[in-house]
Amino acid sequence: MKENRYYSPSVHGPYEVAELGELPLAAGGALSDCRVAYATAGRLNEAGDNAVLFPTWFGGTHLPILNAYVGPGRALDPERHFVIVVNQLGNGLSSSPHDTAGELAGAAFPALRIADDVRAQERLLDRLGVGELQLVVGASMGAQQAYAWAAHAPQRVRRLAVIAGTAVTSPQLALLAEALADAIVSDPGYDDGRYDAPAAVRDGLLRHARLWAAIGHSSAFWSREHWRTLGFGSAAKFRTGFLDAHFTRMDPLALLRMLDKLRHADVRSGDADLAETLGAIAAPALVLAIDHDQLFPPADCAADASLLPAAELRVLESVTGHQAIFGAEASYREQVDRHLRELLAREIP
Repeated sequence: MKENRYYSPSVHGPYEVAELGELPLAAGGALSDCRVAYATAGRLNEAGDNAVLFPTWFGGTHLPILNAYVGPGRALDPERHFVIVVNQLGNGLSSSPHDTAGELAGAAFPALRIADDVRAQERLLDRLGVGELQLVVGASMGAQQAYAWAAHAPQRVRRLAVIAGTAVTSPQLALLAEALADAIVSDPGYDDGRYDAPAAVRDGLLRHARLWAAIGHSSAFWSREHWRTLGFGSAAKFRTGFLDAHFTRMDPLALLRMLDKLRHADVRSGDADLAETLGAIAAPALVLAIDHDQLFPPADCAADASLLPAAELRVLESVTGHQAIFGAEASYREQVDRHLRELLAREIP
């Protein structure tokens, strides 16, 4: 095990950790002592019908989700909803390479899949006494988890909302995930995962961050100098102050396990095709695309929405692109809230 102070409550705020025992993994093997970190807002009501599940995105934790999507007067208001924000496996707070002991530590940590997150989250909900979910909502990789919930645990999902994500990772995004991984492992300091600390892989993490700068933010974000609205005086200061600072503190192996999970994300199981899998999701669904998103373009999101029997597609306006999911823009938050309120107001037989 390697200590990394970045993955602590002092950085990400308070959270709980559920010890879930042995978890068989979809790609083979098992986590002998699966741990899931989570944070909640609000309380489960007596009827047990106000729970909302919100899984995290790539590299994200519960903190930016709570800050951007949950709060008094918001669509996800803790006065009315019991919001459970779950850190995906491999993200540094839930079971991850750096904090696992024994034969699965470090580079020996096994491959993860979206299905593993859903299985672990099901166990967590059982522990919390949550039966059905009023809503499962996620952004980016969190959206992929939400799709998997609706497809494989439909009896627990009353409503589905996906933001800037698709049910299957596209070939183009899979190529990007490979490039993002290569940026890390090509650093000699990576040393096949035997590095002592993230600082040893700083050059690789910086290359990783610069790739995110190119694809995570839209062309319009850079050409219109939209970074100024975030309080930065230059593009260079935005890159170093936000993107570089964001990624260089993270554990390289955690990023690699999440990238591998992203590359293989696929809601289908067995011989089922996508139309059959999504066509079986009966829950009212909201598909939110971001107009300048280069990772999950609106056309890809629309294709998924067309296969869902009870889905509505809405396109959010944000020149930021995919990274709008961090919720820095008030207009983005207002759009998301409006659409989530409409979904939550829909009557379900």
